[in-house]
Amino acid sequence: GTLLNLSVSDHGRSDSLLLSWDAPEGGAEGYSLALSSLGSGTPLQNGSAGPNITSFWFHGLTPGMCYEIEVTAMLACMETTSQTVTAQTSPSPVRNLSLSSGRSSAVLHASWAHAHGQRDGYHLALYHSDSQMLVRNASILPNTSTFLFDGLLSGSEYALKVSTLAGSSQASTSIHQWTAPSIPSQLRLSPSSSTSLVASWADAAGAAWLHLVLHNLLTQTVTTTLSARRGLTSYTFQHLQPGTQYRLELSSMAGPYTVGGPNATTWTYPLSPSNVTLGSAEEQSSLQARWSTPEGERDFYLVTLQEGEDGAPTRNISVSGDNDQITFHGLSPGKQYSVQVTAVAGSYQASAHSTAAWTQPLAPSGVSLSSQGSPYSLVASWEEAMGEGYMLALSPKDLPMKNSSLLRGVTNFTYKGLQPGTLYLFEVSTVAGPYTSSPRRTTNWTYPLPLEQLTLSNQGHSTSLQASWRAGPTGSTGYTGTLWETKSQERVRNMTVGNNWMNVTFEDLIPGRQYTLEMAAMAGPYRSPVRSATDWTHPLAPAGVTLTNTRQPLGLSAFWDKAAGDVDQFHLQLYSKSHPTQRNISLGPNTHNFTFLGLSPGIQYFLKVTALAGPYRSSSHFATEWTYPLSLANVSVQPGQRPQELHVSWVESGGGRDHLVQLSVAESLSIIRNVSVPRGVTQLDLEGLLPGSRYRVEIISQAGPHRTSSQTAIGYTVPLPPLSLLASPVSTAGALAVHWETPPGQRDGYLLSMQEEGSSAPARNLEAGKDSTNVTLAQLEPGTCYFIEIWAVAGPYRSLPKNATGCTVPAAPTNLSLTNTGSSSELYTCWNNPPGRRDHYHVVLYSLSTQSREQVQTLSPDAQNITWTHLEAGSRFAVQVTAVKGSFKTSSANITQWTYPLAPANLTLGSPSASTLQASWAAMERGAEGYVADVYDTASSSHAGHMMLGGDARSHIFRNLSPGTHYSVSVRATAGPFYTSTPNFTHCTRECDDLLA
Repeated sequence: GTLLNLSVSDHGRSDSLLLSWDAPEGGAEGYSLALSSLGSGTPLQNGSAGPNITSFWFHGLTPGMCYEIEVTAMLACMETTSQTVTAQTSPSPVRNLSLSSGRSSAVLHASWAHAHGQRDGYHLALYHSDSQMLVRNASILPNTSTFLFDGLLSGSEYALKVSTLAGSSQASTSIHQWTAPSIPSQLRLSPSSSTSLVASWADAAGAAWLHLVLHNLLTQTVTTTLSARRGLTSYTFQHLQPGTQYRLELSSMAGPYTVGGPNATTWTYPLSPSNVTLGSAEEQSSLQARWSTPEGERDFYLVTLQEGEDGAPTRNISVSGDNDQITFHGLSPGKQYSVQVTAVAGSYQASAHSTAAWTQPLAPSGVSLSSQGSPYSLVASWEEAMGEGYMLALSPKDLPMKNSSLLRGVTNFTYKGLQPGTLYLFEVSTVAGPYTSSPRRTTNWTYPLPLEQLTLSNQGHSTSLQASWRAGPTGSTGYTGTLWETKSQERVRNMTVGNNWMNVTFEDLIPGRQYTLEMAAMAGPYRSPVRSATDWTHPLAPAGVTLTNTRQPLGLSAFWDKAAGDVDQFHLQLYSKSHPTQRNISLGPNTHNFTFLGLSPGIQYFLKVTALAGPYRSSSHFATEWTYPLSLANVSVQPGQRPQELHVSWVESGGGRDHLVQLSVAESLSIIRNVSVPRGVTQLDLEGLLPGSRYRVEIISQAGPHRTSSQTAIGYTVPLPPLSLLASPVSTAGALAVHWETPPGQRDGYLLSMQEEGSSAPARNLEAGKDSTNVTLAQLEPGTCYFIEIWAVAGPYRSLPKNATGCTVPAAPTNLSLTNTGSSSELYTCWNNPPGRRDHYHVVLYSLSTQSREQVQTLSPDAQNITWTHLEAGSRFAVQVTAVKGSFKTSSANITQWTYPLAPANLTLGSPSASTLQASWAAMERGAEGYVADVYDTASSSHAGHMMLGGDARSHIFRNLSPGTHYSVSVRATAGPFYTSTPNFTHCTRECDDLLA
């Protein structure tokens, strides 16, 4: 038969089949279709199709069932052709497919409800979702509805595809599911810094996500929440609080599953405290540790006190984490300590150290300073004290200390090269770090050196001896000594003096006796070796020595008394200055008189009696005897070279004698000066006297007890000139006031001389009292300069002159006049010259009518007039004439006058009405002070009108005139008493106004 090319498809529908065929050649009249189960032969569905139909749908079939379809084509001529085809419907997918982990991390359990229809079996394909790899492939029987997948990865997502198989067709259903996640192991949480924690774990592949929650256990808050993908094995938490306890909770997540995992707790590293210091506290043997609290938290501080340089711990104290100081009490004095402050947070610590500090040391005890007999060294010793070392200072007391340092362990020190006999202050302090204990002090002396250059001298004294010495090269506190009588070896005196003594005098000794002094220097309790010196006291001079004339001619008898004390012998010496020969006699200690014979008369003789003891002599005063002297002649007193001096001179008349010049103030006769001059001097200058004073001089010739006076002479010292002479004019002319200042000293009065400058006339003299300081010179020429001299006068003597020049005020000009000679531009000024002199005249002309500048002229002193030209017409002027002498001026009174005005110009007349005339004019130059208008009846020459007008008037109307009448009009310009008139102008008034109208 004809092939129909049958084909069957389901187009994705499990309950239908679409049968398609090709029309046979020649076409067909229709088709019949029969569907039956495969192998049953029993039709299940029948169908038919028209001739143009080539496909047919069978619906309501069983999925996965095999069918047999027969197609019969009805051809022409009642022929048929049939063809059979086998087809199977697509299976339906399973229902209610589920996939669960069953809380097992490596197992998935699949279950489903069987699909509707028929099937050959099931095919299961399990895929790993992330990698898309096929993990498991299984075919199972058609009646199976569960399947267990094991050995899977924990916490992974899987995709299961269940396919229903029917022939070559299949229907699939897919589902996704996660295996339960596994819990990571070996969770660790450790700090990496003070603000970060590192979390790490192992076996993290069994979770798709890890959920990390970090709790701040101090504040009970969640600090960080984090989800991390599979494969992450560590994480660092940043920006945390230092020294704070945190708890990390870790959970595994995979799809809908969350499994709580382990947790870990730890602390961030605490920050170490800053600014750790250890310093002294208020209490003795205490140190206070301080620090600055760092950021973050901590459980507590562990404060460790360490002792010594090796830092051995000596105390541990825990304080709360909010403390910032602690005080350690009861520490050893003078020891070095440091402190370590450790911030503790959990098992973690952060430490900071302080620098070393010391406790206040105690001063050493048992301090001593010994000299050991040496003048140049002292040994200091003390007992050991706790500390770093010692500060030693040794210096002479009350002088700056010199410091030195010693390490601990040394308890003595020898000072060498010191000053002998000096009190030294020794200080020792214990040093511990920056602290120094209060010092322990002691003092001692070095042995003094013996004094040097010890001498014992009577210094010319008979009852005393002066011991003097020079101190040794260095100091001492004083000196001690004993004075002995040399011959008898009896102790006379003990003495002790201070170290500033370089000599001492032993009083109340016996004159003329020998003594020995032994002395030693002292320094504190110590004494130097002894030095000694010897000397005699000075013998006493014989007393009561007299020299008198004896009865024998040319003889003098000497008498004296023996003084107390010891004397070896007496020596007598008689001499005269007039004769070179002298007589010397030595006598025993018991002789008390002697007579000298063969002397010259009229000569002064001197006797000296000397007592001798040892090497010393003590002489009596000179006893003398004279012949009577002659008086002096020609005594003269003259002024000296200066006002404070007098020169005295005289003539000697022979003989040997001295002169006594006595000076007294003449008025009081009291002696103010005694001057002794030797023989041969015939003049004397007395200085320092009061200038201008009167003195009396008397010269006395002396010869022992005999005196002869000269005649009295009177003299003056020259007075000093007046000071600051000033001559100034007084308010009125012709007088000068002269002033001066009183000079030092005295005077009888003043003499003034006045000379007119440039004049040959004799000077005019004037006297003034001694107390005067001014005088007025009157009746002088005005404006004249005078040369004035003044002297202070004392007796016949004058002082040097003091001079000055003064000028009188000039007199003002008189009879000043200012006249107008009839000109409008000129004025004439004249005056009379006043008495006296002047340098020139100063003449000023002022314009009173305008503000124009003044005119000034300087004229010779003899000028008496001036003409002013080119002045303004009709103006008022004032003139003033001033006489000038040097800087002095005297002015006249002001005189005023007017210039003539200019006559008005362009006078015109008009008659505005029958009874009026109008006059108009123009002003010349500046015009006038005023105007006067007059009108006259021409026929009768009678005065018809008169009007005085101001200086600004330029017209005027005369009223009440007669109509039709001729009138004569004139206008005058006035200035002061002067005026200038226009010519007369004639004009007729109008006829009556109504006629004109």
